[in-house]
Amino acid sequence: MTSKELILKNIKDNNIVKEVKLPSYENFGLKFEDKFQTFSTMIESVGGKALLIDKNDLDKTIKELYPDEKQIASNVEFCSVGNFDANSCEDVHELGDIDLAVVKGNFAVAENGAIWMKNKDNRHRALYFIAQNIIIVIDEKDILNNMHEAYEKISFDEKGYGVFISGPSKTADIEQSLVIGAHGPKSGYVIFTKS
Repeated sequence: MTSKELILKNIKDNNIVKEVKLPSYENFGLKFEDKFQTFSTMIESVGGKALLIDKNDLDKTIKELYPDEKQIASNVEFCSVGNFDANSCEDVHELGDIDLAVVKGNFAVAENGAIWMKNKDNRHRALYFIAQNIIIVIDEKDILNNMHEAYEKISFDEKGYGVFISGPSKTADIEQSLVIGAHGPKSGYVIFTKS
């Protein structure tokens, strides 16, 4: 028996796989006492901002945040400041002049400041990235603690586009300086609404 064969035999003889019970996932992941505050801190760390407002104040809040924006696309049913229907455009290049996109988010994750975006009513996924500014609107009750809870809510059986978004676009590879709005939206707000 060669030394190689002896080593492999010893590994095989001593490599005994034991049956080990898998850990429970019931109490897995971080939990937060104030999910909105945690989310707000995380989104600010990546250049975004979070607000918590009454649902009826959405239009007023948008006008206060962006008083000078001309072309506004919105697919949020209780938002009336939109004056551009992005879904009516055949070619995504027609969205290039949108100053502000007001879009629905499915849920937010407090742990990392991410928002899950999968809106079947939004015809062009480029709307999330092509507008100069973006406001994502989510119900206050749809803030999750962590990504484990998020993956439980996502259905991979349904076809379509879905993406996690966190804050406006940014890059830090230009002379090692953080640049926000290098591509995609220059600013981003997540507005949580309470009824």
